[in-house]
Formats: sequence, C-alpha cells, structure tokens
Amino acid sequence: MSTDFQTARVALGTRLRELRAEAGLNGKELAEILGWQPSKVSRLENGKQTPSQEDLGSWAAAVGRDDAATELRGRLHGLESQYRSWRRQLAHGHRPRQELAIAEDHKTRLTRGVETSLVPGLFQTADYARHVLLANVEFRQSPRDTEEAVRARIRRQEVLYEAGRSFRFLLWESVLYARVCPPVVLAAQLDRLVGLIGLDTIELGIIPFSAPLRRTLPHGFWIYDDRLVIVETINAELWLDDADSIALYVRAWDWLAESAVHGHQAHRLIARSRAALGLGQ
Repeated sequence: MSTDFQTARVALGTRLRELRAEAGLNGKELAEILGWQPSKVSRLENGKQTPSQEDLGSWAAAVGRDDAATELRGRLHGLESQYRSWRRQLAHGHRPRQELAIAEDHKTRLTRGVETSLVPGLFQTADYARHVLLANVEFRQSPRDTEEAVRARIRRQEVLYEAGRSFRFLLWESVLYARVCPPVVLAAQLDRLVGLIGLDTIELGIIPFSAPLRRTLPHGFWIYDDRLVIVETINAELWLDDADSIALYVRAWDWLAESAVHGHQAHRLIARSRAALGLGQ
C-alpha cells in the first residue's frame, strides 16, 4: 500500500474520531448506535480499514452531523481515485479497464513507460493479449470477458499511428523471455516488437541484463505527459497526479533510459531471445 494512500486513510480516520469526540461519544457507544463491533470503529479511526460510502453516511448520522457526510465522502473519493483496487476495477471484467486506458491515451501526447515482465498492452498481439488476460482472470477470479477485452486492447493500438503522439517505452530484457504464452505465440509477439522499431511515433528501448544501472527496476510504470503516473501492483493500481510523484517517476525513467539500447542493438536482443525459442524463422 502506498505511503500517500495510507497517510490519507489515517487522516480520514482522525476526522472520524474528531466527529465522534465532538458528539461526546466513546468508541463503544458509537458502535452500539451503529450496530457495529467496537473493533470496526477502532480500525476506521486508526486508518487500518477503508470505510465505504455507506459507512461514512452512517457515521455522520450517528454523531448528529449529517452535514459532514459530503465532506467525508469527498475525502474517500480522493483516496479511491489514487488507490484503485483491481477487485473494484475488474468487477465487470477487463474490458472497462481497457476502455479507460483508451480514454487516457487519447488525452496524452507523450506516453513514457517501463515494463519489467510483460510486453506493454499497446504493443501486444491478439494472441499474446489473450493469454495474459486469461491468466489475469484466473488469478484475480474476475468475470471472464476475454474476447471483448482483447478487441478493446487491439483497438487501443490505433493511437500508435496518430501523428503528433509519441510513445517512449523501456523494456527490461526479461520481458523478451517471459513465457506467459506458448513459444509460437511469443515468437509472433517478438516479431511484432521488431516491426515497431523505427515507427516515427515509437521509441522502443531494451535494457540488457548486463547493462549498468543507476536505478534498479522494482516495478513497471507509465507516465502520461506530465499530469499522471500509473503504477501497477498485485492488488491495485496507483494513480498519482501530484507534482512531486510525477517528477520522481520522470527521474526514474530518465535514469533507466541511460541503460537502454535502441535500433539495431535492440533488434539484436529481440532476435537472440526469439532464437532461444528454437522455432526457427
């Protein structure tokens, strides 16, 4: 969980505690009014649990401050806008998240990204995307709408060919070897990457295993212009739009870019990984 998210949740808990104290109630008394376990009141006040919209409305009513409900829900909305759990985002399948990505792409002129384990969705073939999405459905136990999501992901790639846009991506060399799909599918995906090298809207860099690093690669991230950074974790995405976070990720991207190879050197690394599949041409 991000420090910023936890700080915001603690601040919300502190506000809940203030409202309870102003009403002259202790935690046990408030729990009785709400019909909750006292432990839930404690977890909310100490930032150990994220309240629901309904929890906040009930809290405001219980302390006689219906007018505070809007404030509390506004705080929660800000918290949820930054920390977006996969469970919530994929409640209706993967396609809605793909549609959201399409919207962000169209608002952006310069997209920078770092990937450490998978080919970016913008560059995926349909077969590669299908295997990745199916594995995600199984892992996250989300609704299965794989074919709709694949179509949306491929439709998203139309933005790559629009003049005036720029896509600058760095891939850790391990991406080229990750067996997230059958070898024949991976071979076609690697061929797709080769075909993208040289497109005027795309700058594709590969960070070799042997490259010296000023900055290690703990996780992937995407930077949309200078307005938004999206970081994917196992259980959530972080949507960071504050200037300090954006500047930090831009610096990380710049440092990693120093270690990347491009053009014919990147082509050689991709060709070497394809040859390792043992499929020939």
